[in-house]
Amino acid sequence: MLIHPWDAPTDDAEWQQWLATHDFGQLAANGAPGEPPMLQPLHFAYDPSRREAVTHLARPNPLWAALEERPTVLLSVVDDYTFIPGPWQAAEDQPPEHGVPTSFYAAVQLTCTAHVVDGPEAKAALLQRQLGHFQPDGGSAPVAVDAPPYGRLLSGIRGLRLEVREVRAKFKYGGKRSKAVQHRISERLTERDGPGDAAARTHQQRRLAAGGTTTVTPRS
Repeated sequence: MLIHPWDAPTDDAEWQQWLATHDFGQLAANGAPGEPPMLQPLHFAYDPSRREAVTHLARPNPLWAALEERPTVLLSVVDDYTFIPGPWQAAEDQPPEHGVPTSFYAAVQLTCTAHVVDGPEAKAALLQRQLGHFQPDGGSAPVAVDAPPYGRLLSGIRGLRLEVREVRAKFKYGGKRSKAVQHRISERLTERDGPGDAAARTHQQRRLAAGGTTTVTPRS
């Protein structure tokens, strides 16, 4: 993922706060020789204090063989995207038809080492962590190896701990454009009010208020 200085996070807190509210992505693992990478859409729970994300998959999933062969994986999350028409991006001294269209989006990529979790007690603990993340208000039975409903289901899944090695984050919201052009784009996003427009405008206005971007060393 190419990250220009104007698209880089203003600080580590920017991508951490965004990732805390975006817990669905795609896990990419190496495929067999001559085959494309394997991609698995999934929910995950990211824990910055432990520098890891946790998830689980069905035991028959073909991804397990790939992880055993090479445990280095990439967890990719993309959201808050929208299309920006060319005329919106034209510089003040350009005719509108000379503006170049683009995409706005936020993306975080976690390079991880995958650790398979197979012990019943360990799987139960991992599932309880996920449940605590996605259902903080409770409402479900505790995950226990000797109690329904989860006890009899644990044998059908394998847990996965993703130990984060590197983080790359990008917030592509017109940062290289002049403030006047960026404000024009924000106005157009408000007027269009299509899917993703409000979130994109929020990012753009927040980054404008921060006064630009600063390149940071990616880390978890």
